[in-house]
This record gives sequence, C-alpha cells and structure tokens, in this order.
Amino acid sequence: MDIIKALAKELSLTEEQVEKTVALLDEGNTVPFIARYRKEVTGSLDDVMLRNLEDRLNYLRKLDERRTEIASLIEAQGKLTPEITQALDRAVTLVELEDIYRPYRPKRKTRASVAREKGLGPLAELIAEQRDCYEPTIEEAAAAYVDEEKGVASAAEALQGALDIIAEDISNEADYRKLLRAFTVENGSLVTRAAKEEDSVYKDYYEFSEPIKKLRGHRVLAINRGEKEEFLKVSIEVPEEDAVAKLAAHVIKNKNSAAVPHLMTTIRDSYDRLIFPAIEREIRSDLFDEASEGALKVFAENLRNLLMISPLKGKTVLGYDPGYRTGCKLAVVDSTGKVLDTAVIYPTKPREDIPRSRETVLRLIRRYGVDVVAIGNGTASRESELFIADTLKGLDRDVRYTIVSEAGASVYSASKLGAEEFPDFDVTERSAVSIARRLQDPLAELVKIEPQAIGVGQYQHDMKPARMSEALGGVVEDCVNAVGVDVNTASYSLLSYIAGISTAAAKNIVAYREANGEFTRRAQILKVPKIGAKAFEQCAGFLRVPGSDELLDNTGVHPESYELTNRLLALFGYTEENVRQGEIGMLRSKVTLRGVDKVCAELGCGEPTLMDIIGELEKPGRDIRDAAPAPVLRSDVLEMKDLEEGMLLKGTVRNVVDFGAFVDIGVHEDGLLHISEMSDKFIRHPREMYSVGDVIEVRIKSVDLQRKRIALSRKGLNATKN
Repeated sequence: MDIIKALAKELSLTEEQVEKTVALLDEGNTVPFIARYRKEVTGSLDDVMLRNLEDRLNYLRKLDERRTEIASLIEAQGKLTPEITQALDRAVTLVELEDIYRPYRPKRKTRASVAREKGLGPLAELIAEQRDCYEPTIEEAAAAYVDEEKGVASAAEALQGALDIIAEDISNEADYRKLLRAFTVENGSLVTRAAKEEDSVYKDYYEFSEPIKKLRGHRVLAINRGEKEEFLKVSIEVPEEDAVAKLAAHVIKNKNSAAVPHLMTTIRDSYDRLIFPAIEREIRSDLFDEASEGALKVFAENLRNLLMISPLKGKTVLGYDPGYRTGCKLAVVDSTGKVLDTAVIYPTKPREDIPRSRETVLRLIRRYGVDVVAIGNGTASRESELFIADTLKGLDRDVRYTIVSEAGASVYSASKLGAEEFPDFDVTERSAVSIARRLQDPLAELVKIEPQAIGVGQYQHDMKPARMSEALGGVVEDCVNAVGVDVNTASYSLLSYIAGISTAAAKNIVAYREANGEFTRRAQILKVPKIGAKAFEQCAGFLRVPGSDELLDNTGVHPESYELTNRLLALFGYTEENVRQGEIGMLRSKVTLRGVDKVCAELGCGEPTLMDIIGELEKPGRDIRDAAPAPVLRSDVLEMKDLEEGMLLKGTVRNVVDFGAFVDIGVHEDGLLHISEMSDKFIRHPREMYSVGDVIEVRIKSVDLQRKRIALSRKGLNATKN
C-alpha cells in the first residue's frame, strides 16, 4: 500500500503535503511545534488535522506490518499464491487481512479438524466438486470411509464429517465473510430485551430494535453498558433466509448437481454455527469502536473548550468544598494562585452551625479582600450555595459566587502530585484549593488531573483506556501549547505538556529555578538537564519569560525567528520600544500596502510565519483565552421550584453529548437542551451549535421537580451565543 497516497485521498490533502508532514513527524517533531512553526511545510494544517493524520499514519503502518507478517506466515506453509498476495494487497482494514489469513491460521480442535484427522478430506473434496451425478452415489462413497479404528462408525458419520469440513471451508472464505458482513450491516437490526424484571435506567431498551445502519453512538454505548450490568440481553437479527440464499448463490456453482441437497444443509450449518456468530461479534465490536471514537471526539472537543475557558485573572478567590459530617473546607487563594489561609466550617447538617460559619466566611473575605467565592458542585453544594448567597448580603461591597465543577478534584487531592504540592493539607483542603484555582486558571489546574476524570464526556468509563488517554492527552498538550506557559510560575505538571518536555525535564526546570532563581531568558532553558537542542527547538516558542530583557521571550515568536522579526521591525521603522508601548498598530496595514508577497521575499519567510509574527507583535504576552466568555458570577440563588415554563435565563454550557447539551442555569441541577430544541433549523450534532463554556440564553420548556429534570429550549430565540 502506498501510505502517502492513501492518506492524501482519505484526508483530502495533496500528496506533497502528506509526504512533508510525515517526514516532520518521523524526524521527532511534535504536533504542537509542527502546527505552530512549520505551517509553510504542511500547508497550515492545524493540530486537529495533524493528530488525525498521525493516527491514520500509525494505523496504516500497523496494517502494512501485519500484511507483511501474514504473507510470511502463509509463505512458510508453502501456500502463498499470486491470488493471495493480490488479496492481501487489496485489503484496507485489519479485519479483511485476518479474514484472508483465517484458513491458514494454526487451528484449535474443531469438528472439521477432527474429520480431517479421520481421513475424510477426500470425501469432502468429492462433494465440493458438484458433479451432475455421482457413481457411486455420495452416500455409497461415504460408506467406503467407515473405519472403526479411525473412529468412523457409519456412512452417515463419514458424510457428516465431510460436510463439517466443507462448512468450515465456506466459513473461512474471506469473500463470503465480507459479503455477509456488508449484508448484515445493511439489513440487520440490533435488538435488546430485558434480562431481569427490575426497573433501571435502561428501561427504554427493555423492548428495543433499530437498524444497524441507523444506530447512534450513544445508544450503542448505553446498550453495551446495560448488557455488562446484566440488565439487557443483546443480539443482532437479520433476515436469515435471505442471508443463506445469498451465501448459497456464491457457493453453489452447479444447481443441477446431486450434491446440492447436502451443500444446502452445509451452507445453513456454516452460516448458523460459524459465520453469523463471528460476524455478530465483529459488527458489535465495530459498532462499539465507532461509537467510542465518536464519543471520544465529542469528549475531546468538550475538554478542549473547557481547558480554553477564560481565566478569572487578578481576583482573590475563596474556594469552598462542600460537605456534611466532616464540614465544608475553605481555602483563600490570591490572584497568583498562592494559598493564603484555610478553614473548616459547619453550616450544613448535622451541626448547622450557621452563625459561626458565617462569621468565619466574612472574616476571611474581609481580611484577604476576596472577590469571588467558588463553590464545588458536589455533595451539600445546594445548601452551601444558599448559605453563601445569604452570607454575602451582609457585606458592604460586591462579592459574587459561582458554582465550579468538582469533577476529578478528589482524584487530584488524593494523588501523589496533590501530596507533593500541599504536604501539610488533608485531601479536602487540597480540594478547596483546586476548586478556587479552577476558577482562576482552568487550564493550569485541570492538567493535574487525568483527562477522563474531568467529567465532560459520555460513557468515558466504557472506552478503551489506552486509546482515551492517548487522544485526550493530545488535546491537553495542544491547549497548553496554544496558550503557552510562564516558565517561572508553571508547575511541573503544566510544563510536562509543553512540546518536547518530558516529565523528568519538567521537574528539572522547577528544580533549576528553585536552585538558581527565576529564568531571565528563554535561552537559559538549555542549561536545564535533559533539555538539549532538539527539545529546546520544540519547546522554546511555547515558554514565556515575562521579565526577560528580550521582548520576544514573552511572545509566541520562536527564537529561530528573532532575527527575522527584528528585520521586519526595521523594515518599517519600528523598534522594540514601539512594540512595548503598543505603537505598532499600523504594521499590518503597512505590510499589506507594501505587498505581503514582496515583504515575504525581502525577509525570506512564508506568509503564515509573517502573519503569526505580526499577530504576536500587536499583542505581546496576550492570552488567547481572554476572548472566551467569562464565567457567570451570581449574587443570589434561584431554586428549581422558582422555575416556570417560558422563563428566559442565561446559563453556561457544562457538557455537550450526542443528544444535546447540559446547561447550568444556576439551580444546581443542569438543564437538558435536547438537540431537537437547539434551533428552529435542523442540526446534525449539538457541536454545530454550542461548546463547553458558552454562555447562552435558554427558555424553560418544562420542569419535573420529582425527577429533578429541567428541559430547555432555544427555539424562537436568536441562535447565536451571548
């Protein structure tokens, strides 16, 4: 297989584009580095496309490795023919390759292998010839194979053994399997029934059937979980007579043959006993893989949007981890993320010591100038929200609160990293700090948690852990590098996601700055153990040194382009001081007026690099997340019982799934904005409309107080984000 051509066709790219991009990957360049600093080479492929390309490249290379391996295994048996080689070359999936290899795979003991050991192979070959007539008859020929020593007691046993051999041969034919697999996908249905008489969240699937080709991914994952938890019995149903007839049409070469009655019995046996069970397993596995990949894409996009939520800069935050018996843990964190104070209060059951709890909260707010209270959304969150909203009314200045997702906070709190960061804190105190910091800088805090624990996916616990870690890790890496990190304040967990920096190197950076003081230049990174020239090339552009004498050290301009940037400034009469003072607003216009192509030729660079440099010079040290919606801060509580049908509210999208989006409207229970209620026009997937972190206006469609469900709608409203 020509992998370059295959990738170009599949991804709608030019072969040159693919070839050059693959070369960059093979040279050890990271996806963030290629996406940001090698745009001229790749044709400006973004990180998402690059990761798709890398995934497919790895798959196709594994496919080629397996193709070569199978050819060698068959050749070792002396059975490799030009036809088999051609079939292997045509195969485009691992399933197709394994179908071809199936007849040559070392066999476990089967009915057919036992029959072959009894010497019934020639009889099977005789029947498979499909002669018009047999002299002697097939039954008489079978009698000649009766042999007590070999375990063939009768002609009927001999005939059955021969038919078992033919049945296995039919099932091993790759073309037949491919044909029947396609037939089943096109005409089959996934059917589920209740496995026990018990109410459950799977009751919608107790009597359910849907064509395979119409199945949505979230249904597949829900059904698989219901089966795993033994609430559902699941099967694939297909018009069996049609399937057998289709198989027979390919197996029967001579309709007038005396062997046809025996072959028809064998064809049905082969289909029922060998082919269909295997196809059912394969299709269900494929459905799961496709559903997982679809869910993973949604999860990855949700994670990307969550990590890129606008940070709440310059604010002192009181982190509030709600609880009952053990109390509510508080942590005051200043605008740099430093912990100033901690406390424990008991405003909830069983103590309900509200006066003393209120006194503690007000003392902390006044002493440290707290601007916002960040309340975790876990156990006792509702009571805590009521308590905080009432407490804030006693202040003579405007202090707001917001609800912050606790997902994964307990994982971080109990982790080795959490213990290293706060060795003197217990796990709940660490959670309070994490909740506060999540509001201040979601990206810097959430990178400390395994992505799958962050809680913005669907059925993430059912997916293959290795694949999920790989995909979500790539998302985190892309986000961290897109934002960049301050090398003098970043934790090693944050630094470890920077392109080219391993966990060991990240720890070395932190150790180096603790031993030698803050970095004053980007180039100093080269002094850190485990960071050589290649690692520096990959990471340098994503590290920021705000206090550096070199202006460009606090931008996304790569050191390899410093000299180019200085020539650009000189070409239009600007200095670094003009950049510092924000006095280069006309640079882009001057470049356009002079002619972009002409300027690129004069500087010896490509247009993407030129435009990226201009963007960095226009806003040195900028944070691209500042353009995202700010978190919604509240001053009073809205309860579920206060909601009325038709009421308009502003909310924040917390999660996007295949069937809709969950929106936080400030009543503790997130409302569901179903895909059918998102717009007056048809949309294929909720991702077309909204992303995690979007602030949108919604209308209350219905409220179910008993089941704690809120249905939302956007129909009739302007379908844009607020």
